Amino acid sequence: MSLMSALSAAVSGLRTTQAGINLVSQNVANADSAGYTRKIIQPVQTLNGAQSSGVKTGAVQRAMDDMLVRQLNTETSGAGYANTRAEFATALGRLFGTPGEASSLDDAMNEFTNKLTTLTNEPSSFAARQAVLASGQTLAGRIGSIANGVQELRSQAEGRIDAAVTRANELLEGIAEVNGQITAENLRGGSAALEDERDRMLNELAGLMDINVQKGQNGSIMVRTPSGQTLFDGSSPTKLSFDRRPALDAGMSYDAANSGVGVISAETGSGARFDLIAGGAFRSGEIAAALEMRDEILPQAQLQLDEMAAGLARAFSDRPAELNGNTLEFAANEASTAEFTLDGQFYRVSAANLGDLQTELQGAPYNLTVALAGNDMTITSGAGALNLLGGSSTRGVSQAAPPNGTDEFPFFVDRGNGNATFTGVDGEITGFAQRMGVNTDVLSDASLLVKSETATPQGDQSRPQAVLDALTSRQQIFSPGSGIGGVAAPVTTTVTDFSRRIVEMQGAATETAKRLDEGQKVALNSIQSRFSETAGVNIDQEMAQLVQLQTAYGANARIMSAVREMMDTLMRI
Repeated sequence: MSLMSALSAAVSGLRTTQAGINLVSQNVANADSAGYTRKIIQPVQTLNGAQSSGVKTGAVQRAMDDMLVRQLNTETSGAGYANTRAEFATALGRLFGTPGEASSLDDAMNEFTNKLTTLTNEPSSFAARQAVLASGQTLAGRIGSIANGVQELRSQAEGRIDAAVTRANELLEGIAEVNGQITAENLRGGSAALEDERDRMLNELAGLMDINVQKGQNGSIMVRTPSGQTLFDGSSPTKLSFDRRPALDAGMSYDAANSGVGVISAETGSGARFDLIAGGAFRSGEIAAALEMRDEILPQAQLQLDEMAAGLARAFSDRPAELNGNTLEFAANEASTAEFTLDGQFYRVSAANLGDLQTELQGAPYNLTVALAGNDMTITSGAGALNLLGGSSTRGVSQAAPPNGTDEFPFFVDRGNGNATFTGVDGEITGFAQRMGVNTDVLSDASLLVKSETATPQGDQSRPQAVLDALTSRQQIFSPGSGIGGVAAPVTTTVTDFSRRIVEMQGAATETAKRLDEGQKVALNSIQSRFSETAGVNIDQEMAQLVQLQTAYGANARIMSAVREMMDTLMRI
């Protein structure tokens, strides 16, 4: 090698070392920057024919593990889901209260039954009668307040979805812009800094919704949902939209054909639109949790309250039906209902929907007979496929006082329907928790609490005792949608037990959501630590690298000095 070749190689070594020192300084300066990954340079030798002629600076690369990046995005999605669910579950649990505490739903129920017990023992006591009225109003108010809180949480979930969709659009647009810059820079050697920024936005997007990222040519990427819908095709982002509803009520629910709540739609670059919710695009992340709370968990809580309110009303006003073998018989005086299961499907039948049920179920393979003759309704199982659960005949306001007085009377009524007696037919149960109130006739005449056909001027205990037994001993059928009896099975229990199980279920759900959130945080912290070890900046490692670069720089400089001295010697000869 000639002296000039040696000098050229030493100069190229100095340049490469200077680039390495600059990169170390960048790493150290950005050690705590969000989304920054450690950068490295791999020097590349230069050739002159078959001979090495020095070294050149290679492309700046990120110290990355693609598998860890995918795992980080997955755990970030899980953390977004778990945190959002725990937040709403905690708020829902506060509405129902802690079992046994004074502010809980079951405490209000226990107080009501205690006042009824006192009235049963002292039917002539004016104070006992007033106490039942007051505790009944408190119980109805507590149920209504919780139900209103449930719908407020649904509205908050609707708002959370709206904000998340807006942010997702911003991120997709940012990803598209940076992706375009990356593909352009890759033609000139690449840009690791831009890739950091794109990964940061992808990770934030993963916190909102579960995503799959695929790499393309020239450093480009494509982003899809787990179910295959394209969010970013490598050139243009998909536009998401959400038609938020300002406030939700118990009658509003998601339906792919005609939704009463907001729907997340996507519009591709070609103008095609599709429903992302119906397409199963949201399986994890903040949006998935908010959708689950809005469309499943909170509506179930509403149904639990509606079923409890209905059970309370029926405990006062319903006369149990008579079950004879495979036939359910009861009088259809003012309004009548019967409940049964068939092939695991829960049915609640009344005179209003009797015709539809006859058309659907009579004949093979069920051989079910459903008939209404005069004031008598009968439902008969032919082939044993039917499981008859029970039925009732609802007593109207006319049954509240003698001479036609009976033990059954409407204490809790439907305030939203002109203080009518609750029957449970024609969808009355939806939102009944918010509409339930104490009968104004009873409020104006507390003696109705203790009147029956055998009533004395002082009142007797038969009516309050019958109601107390109906609340604490009589079995009622509650909808399988309440989730108390299992995933798809109706539950048969007393009203007091049902209310207790509601509070217990909500408390358990809150604790489960909290544990899920805590466990997901541990998993996310673990993967973040592994990611940091691989891609993060370690100051000690950078300082060790700096010492190596300083040594290399000094060695190259020493070679240049030696070459200069040798050339000076030659010039003096």
